Amino acid sequence: MEQIIVGALIFVVAVLMTMVGKGGGNFYVVILVMAGIPMHQAATTGQFILFAASIAAMVVFQKNKSVSWSLALLIGSTTSLAALGGGYFSHLFSGFTLKLIFAFMLFAAGAVMLVPVKKENKGSLEDRFGIIKIKSNNQIYGVNLWIAIPVTILTGFGSGMVGVSGGSFLVPLMVIACSIPMHTAVGTASTLIAATAFMGFFGHAVQGDFNPAWAIFLAVITIAGGVIGGKFALKTKPKSLKKLFAYTNWLAAVFMVINAFHV
Repeated sequence: MEQIIVGALIFVVAVLMTMVGKGGGNFYVVILVMAGIPMHQAATTGQFILFAASIAAMVVFQKNKSVSWSLALLIGSTTSLAALGGGYFSHLFSGFTLKLIFAFMLFAAGAVMLVPVKKENKGSLEDRFGIIKIKSNNQIYGVNLWIAIPVTILTGFGSGMVGVSGGSFLVPLMVIACSIPMHTAVGTASTLIAATAFMGFFGHAVQGDFNPAWAIFLAVITIAGGVIGGKFALKTKPKSLKKLFAYTNWLAAVFMVINAFHV
């Protein structure tokens, strides 16, 4: 009975988080810990099922040509290096301060998604230094590196500082800074989250914290959730996806502030 309840909660999270291009790993871990699974096993299982959901979503988005591999490489490499610096300097801040910084970042990421954008932005296609062309879904978009790179570095640094993979910030980064349409941003984010989740899972698994009894059962559920969430995302209007993204970010920000002042 317990597994069924946990599976149902995990499934709902997988669908919703896949729709907006967020990992949801923090939700997975909380649910597993509340089910009585030790923290290390919960973290390992959370990373494993997050990887499963992200891969399933990536396949759905790739079939629809809504994954930009060149953009994934650019953002993935830049945010990873910046996250290293953020993690290194995080000790300069207290846990309370980091929680408030994280809450602010979540709120800001949600807010920018509600800023009206003229057209579903194809960016500048002029051939000039600092502009690269990204192809997605048979459309070509111009990404201004003079804007995208600094914002990407700040996003990676902030994510590394507060200890998250950055799933809550990747989509607004691509939509606002890189002028990429919402569906492509969500599809590309799924690819980046899958890579991060696999590395996190591998790091935990080598320490012997893998519990296949829970992980395999929940992976099947999150794969189904990732497929369904991906299909829902492709059928949902970009404006509605942006609102869902913003509201879930704000909800997470509120919980983080409450946690900061009560723990």
